[in-house]
Amino acid sequence: MAKTNIKTRPWCPFCGQKVGRTSDAPERKMHEFPVGNCQCGAVYTCDVTGHNIGAAIVETLVYACGGNADFAWDLVPEDDYLTGRIENYDDQTHQVVAKKNLDGRGVRGVLYFIRLHTDIPEVTEKIAEKIDEISIESRLSKSALCNVPIEPAADENRVRIKATKLVVKDLESKGDIDALVAFCFDDKKTLRLMQRLLYDPLESKRLHVAWTIGQVCARVSTREPGQVSELLHRLFEACSDSAATPWGMIETIGCIISMRPDIFGAFARHLLSYLGDASTRSQVLWALAEIAENRPDLIRDMPFYSLFDFLQHPEPQVRGNAVRLLGRIKATEVAVQLMGLSSDPEDFFLSINGDMVASTVATEALIAVQAIKEC
Repeated sequence: MAKTNIKTRPWCPFCGQKVGRTSDAPERKMHEFPVGNCQCGAVYTCDVTGHNIGAAIVETLVYACGGNADFAWDLVPEDDYLTGRIENYDDQTHQVVAKKNLDGRGVRGVLYFIRLHTDIPEVTEKIAEKIDEISIESRLSKSALCNVPIEPAADENRVRIKATKLVVKDLESKGDIDALVAFCFDDKKTLRLMQRLLYDPLESKRLHVAWTIGQVCARVSTREPGQVSELLHRLFEACSDSAATPWGMIETIGCIISMRPDIFGAFARHLLSYLGDASTRSQVLWALAEIAENRPDLIRDMPFYSLFDFLQHPEPQVRGNAVRLLGRIKATEVAVQLMGLSSDPEDFFLSINGDMVASTVATEALIAVQAIKEC
């Protein structure tokens, strides 16, 4: 049977988002490759022939460092940046072509990606300040800002371990994050096995699994963010399946993004699609509140005014999570409404670090009002 010539738009190997066409850099020089930028912070270049990868690697790294070649040469692969590539790319149609030919024309293009552990604006700031000697400790990265140190590289000569459903379940119940992270690097199906643990009738158990997955993914993403991106895609697909109940899926998405918004923040706005469903409404508000704790700007970049109506929702679970979310983004627009809810005594439950905790709408409203007053 002939192989189907599948065509798809190119994607970022780090965050999984679709990427746009490359274009000439603002200060283009002779022999430069066209460049592009992904929302997650990765940069990429296009080599239409596929024969100049070495030059493309160099130029991508220099472009990521704001054009400062001296700074680029001081960076160490994996310690300072990750690399990725998408092959069989056709620059004319902006597609990845499975069979390496399109309408009789050979397709050999390569998109080469680099993602610095250190945020690009921070790099350019350091360059502008002309810091000659920068230690790894002073190269503050987004990972460090999220309290997620870069995982050490695994020994290439190690004996790889294989994950099983029972082993993964046991490690999750024990809270052994270190072992689960090690399994993820050795066996790519580990995150899929962890996802299956979400299918538990006890909500408290699902919430703990979601939190555990978030912790594991935060560490795995420091070296292999592609694994986490694939998991996020699977979770969103499961949430969109009308024939299945998305137990714990929304909460897991929220935990993952909240731990690494620098990489997966672009996924956050897709959560808004599930606000209209009564079965996932409070979970979405909780997930957005978790993301807002580290990156309130991600929520404010969304059409968040539509969230104001949930402050008057008849369900205390929805009201409470909406109050918590709007307080974390310091929504001064609803300060008066939040003050009015400071006398709402109704109870609701929320997840904090994987544990179910009881609170009241009034308690969360007071915390939100205080946060707004401090801004």
